[in-house]
Amino acid sequence: MSELARFFLELGERWQRRWAEARVFEPEPEVGRPKYFITAAYPYPNGAIHIGHGRTYLIADVLARFYRHMGRISLFPMGFHYTGTPILTIAEAIASGDAAVAEEYMTIYGVPESEIKKMGNPLYLARYFHEQSKRAMQRFGLGIDWSREFTTIDPEYQRFIQWQFEKLRKKGLIVRGRHPVGWCPRHSMPVGAHDTKDDKEPDIGQWTLIYFADGEGLVFPAATLRPETVPGVTNMWINPEAEYVVAEYDGRRMVLSRDAARRLSFQGGVKVLREAKGREFVGRAVQNPVTGEWVPVYEARFVDPGVGTGVVMSVPAHAPYDYAALRDMGAVRLIPLIRVEGYGDYPAKEVVERMGIKSQTDPALEEATKEVYSAEYARGYMREDVAELVGGHLPEPARSMVRAVFKMYFAGRPVREAREFISKWLVESGLGGVMYDIMNKPVYCRCGTEIVVKVLEDQWFINYGESRWKELARELVGAMSIIPPEAKPHFYATIDWLDKRACARTRGLGTPLPWSGGWVIESLSDSTIYMAYYTVIKKIRHFGLKPEQLTEEFWDYVFLGVGTAEEVARRIGASPEALKAIREEFEYWYPLDSRNSGKDLIPNHLTFFIFNHVAIFPREKWPRQIVANGWVLREGEKMSKSKRNVLPLDRAVEMYGPDPLRATLAISAEVEQDLDFRDAEARRNAQQLMSIYNLAQRLAQGAEDRRPNWLDMWLVSEVALLLERAREAYEKVRVRQAAVEVLYNAKAVFDQYLAAVEKPSKLAVEAARAWAVAMEPIVPHLAEEVWSVLGGEGFAAKAPWPRLKAEPAALLAKRYVDMLVEDVKKIPAYGPGVKRVVVYVNSNFSWVKAALGGDVKAVINAGAPPQAAKRVVDLVKTLGDEVRSLVASAEGFNEVEALSSYRGYVEKALGAPVEVYLADDPEAPDLGGKKRAALPLKPGIYIEK
Repeated sequence: MSELARFFLELGERWQRRWAEARVFEPEPEVGRPKYFITAAYPYPNGAIHIGHGRTYLIADVLARFYRHMGRISLFPMGFHYTGTPILTIAEAIASGDAAVAEEYMTIYGVPESEIKKMGNPLYLARYFHEQSKRAMQRFGLGIDWSREFTTIDPEYQRFIQWQFEKLRKKGLIVRGRHPVGWCPRHSMPVGAHDTKDDKEPDIGQWTLIYFADGEGLVFPAATLRPETVPGVTNMWINPEAEYVVAEYDGRRMVLSRDAARRLSFQGGVKVLREAKGREFVGRAVQNPVTGEWVPVYEARFVDPGVGTGVVMSVPAHAPYDYAALRDMGAVRLIPLIRVEGYGDYPAKEVVERMGIKSQTDPALEEATKEVYSAEYARGYMREDVAELVGGHLPEPARSMVRAVFKMYFAGRPVREAREFISKWLVESGLGGVMYDIMNKPVYCRCGTEIVVKVLEDQWFINYGESRWKELARELVGAMSIIPPEAKPHFYATIDWLDKRACARTRGLGTPLPWSGGWVIESLSDSTIYMAYYTVIKKIRHFGLKPEQLTEEFWDYVFLGVGTAEEVARRIGASPEALKAIREEFEYWYPLDSRNSGKDLIPNHLTFFIFNHVAIFPREKWPRQIVANGWVLREGEKMSKSKRNVLPLDRAVEMYGPDPLRATLAISAEVEQDLDFRDAEARRNAQQLMSIYNLAQRLAQGAEDRRPNWLDMWLVSEVALLLERAREAYEKVRVRQAAVEVLYNAKAVFDQYLAAVEKPSKLAVEAARAWAVAMEPIVPHLAEEVWSVLGGEGFAAKAPWPRLKAEPAALLAKRYVDMLVEDVKKIPAYGPGVKRVVVYVNSNFSWVKAALGGDVKAVINAGAPPQAAKRVVDLVKTLGDEVRSLVASAEGFNEVEALSSYRGYVEKALGAPVEVYLADDPEAPDLGGKKRAALPLKPGIYIEK
């Protein structure tokens, strides 16, 4: 541990102890005072939290602290998510003697070997990491109200979740039925993102199966995402080296890759009759069930037996891979199907040739495929003559009838409509079927088993596909603030595709489903409205209410205002005063002001959070904001257990100290960006914070009580501007920008000030106290120390946001002397050997103010000679927006007084003595004729060598 880290650790421990003793972060409602209620996603204690968690929690903490300074009662609570399989899976691995997992936990999380042996018990493991993570949060300096802490297996919480699910069920939003789900074959249960390695949400997609059959009735089921292209099939592809089977499925004998047969077995009855190599089926002819045409089966090693069925149909006019492969074979035959603006009859051929693709192994085929598929889906229309390709094998009048249907619903239609029609038609006609698959495979359960899709027949689902519910969810997304704003379309897209989602499991920790035994509510379903629970659990404990008293009537009254306190109290055996106090607590804190989490939770938790709030609470209780931050990398690489580069939060605090770590997580990237955590930057930030500490000590020890001069007033004004920029950044959740302002820009301002004055003034101490408050949300321990050293009363954490006033004249004085220094240095005579610099000041500031409008006559009317008036107008045009604004705001400005105050600063910057004269003083020497050159804000300058 470095000396700096030790210093900041000790500083942190001292102030954390004082905060805890004073209960600074345990707020109580104050009638008449506005509140700010913020939450961040509670962690799974299946391991210690790391700096990725730390970033999310830091952003929430920064906002909670900032709004406390703005006069609001801030609440930032935290709980722990025991529900589901993440904890259970690790415990089972340890209990089974998995040496790799044990070694991983000892190496990454520093778990002693003696503790590892006890972690085969899932509750022991959870409580161990619960306490370790809590200590890390405390040492990190998070201003959390720990009096509201809970776990998701607490009996009170379980009663709350059962109430939530009864509300959803009674609204018809929980259903039982048949639906595809991600499935762990080892544990025979549905899985979601929190059950998988790397929290990867299984993306369940649907293939359309099209049944091509050979002369013996053996079916070759082509799996496709583009069924509308089936009239253009010219051949089939099979991988000659892959393992296939002949199996009974959907009442037919089918050729499937062995892997496809396994995957399909979770969706229906699959009976394998025999195994075979793919080459056995190459050379056969199969009939297109839509057109009746017989097409050959060709070999293709590019066919992946793990994708779809391992049987692929070939449409070379509209699929670049197919075109390139057939061109290599010299067997290209093109059937045009789709018209799309900007392309000819054969888009695949056109794009392949335009991109210079030479063979079927060219990697550029991937890009070509994306271009063609995207263009055809977005802007394509089926050709009018495509219906003539259909039903060639059918006798009349069946052929004419089928073609008539295709002319009406397929020919001339947009591709997306044609796709929907033919997919449905194939299934209903018995010419095809449906196969579900994991489209972002491989996805692995935390136990290591690859996830498949299973069609469950008797499963409980939350029906996120319900149309009215989707409308309400969209309404909330439209009304709330989402940071970053560009994430809003991702929420709308998630709302659009969400459908039924399995909400109960048969294993894992959690809340029993209240109406059906043997089921446990899964982890992403019991963590959607728990923010409301934070508001009441403290009072529930205070009044000693038992879990059995927390009935449906209790929660209805507390959260929805149903019934009266007296009625409910009588039925559950509690006092009306207790119920009123609990409801008042909820009423004060809700709605939630901000929900903070990682951007990876937009497709699941954060959108479920929206759905469940609009289902259960009235509009006035809907949440107001979501902040979805980016990931944290370490030294340019994604953190992962396999790379052994996960940095637990407690270890990071130990390595750098809490405030340097906080500063680095705040300043390295803006909220929406991925953050690359670098050791060198953390150490640089530690040095910067130490220099701030030393600066505060210097101010405290050396400040004198004197009449403020221009420099003092400039410092206060500059800090006032900086505070305003920081305030706006905090409000907009631009945490990096705020950190740059308060940790670097502010320090630079004080450095300039101290370099320019012999001794700082008491006014500088006042400005530094204001600075301490502004930096407190990001580096609270250092801020408390600076605040205390400089004589601040109470805690910096509870101080109101400072109200310093920026004086335009004081700011203009500093800008003026800096412009003067710059002008002197541009003069060719300036350089080594300068004996003195003589400055002639034109004190007619009113001329400059008159010139702001660009009107020469206005300057003449202000008293300027005509020839000088034009020069003043030209000068003002060069001043820049900020200086012009200061000129407009300043009541008056005395250049001589400013130069007198800044004489030491200017002489130090120029390395020579400076003499100042009024240009209109007849007694002043006119060296080099520079008197006449002087304009307001643009002195005449003479350099003597």
